[in-house]
Amino acid sequence: MELIYSLFDFILHIDRHLVEIVNEYQTWTYLILFLIIFIETGVVIMPFLPGDSLLFAAGMLAAQPNDLSVWVMILILLVAAISGDSLNYGIGKRFGMQVTRFKLFGKQVVKDEQIQKTHAFYEKYGSKTIVIARFVPIVRTLAPFVGGIGRMHYGTFLTYNIIGAFLWVVGITLAGYFLGNIPIVRDNFSKVVLLIIFLSLLPIIFELAKEKLKKPQNPNV
Repeated sequence: MELIYSLFDFILHIDRHLVEIVNEYQTWTYLILFLIIFIETGVVIMPFLPGDSLLFAAGMLAAQPNDLSVWVMILILLVAAISGDSLNYGIGKRFGMQVTRFKLFGKQVVKDEQIQKTHAFYEKYGSKTIVIARFVPIVRTLAPFVGGIGRMHYGTFLTYNIIGAFLWVVGITLAGYFLGNIPIVRDNFSKVVLLIIFLSLLPIIFELAKEKLKKPQNPNV
């Protein structure tokens, strides 16, 4: 429970935590940000890391007077996102569904329904799932893994991987860089994080609502 609370606190107040990291580690902050994004996108059992809010907060941080460059940060995070997805693809291709049996505190980390939802994304969007998934928590981590299981052609996967990483990293980091110093955003950062999480979950909420509203077909018709 303490671990969950710490993670929740880190996500909601990631701006303050990143300032502390910069004060303590200076340019080593680039490596810390790289590792967080790489692990979230590259390790299938870690889908709960705060990718979207981290990118936004990193952009905010780069806009402050310090030694960090937003362009260096974007380049490093791009490498993290692309290499992370490639690792996850490789894990799916090599080990398949065996990885989903991993348990943390006695509970299955990657649930079967999450895999099924990711499969549904592939059925609906095809290879473009790799791009769309960048903006959807959990699916972001599982999409390359499922692509590996399905033996998607790696050249096709890599193309969509690079496009998705570019749109995700550059878009959200620059949004934080340019919007982060607006007083209403800066002073209400935890609310902004919740809004980012809500907006990124909208596709899943929409799909779930659509499933609920579907009328069961009458087999006698």
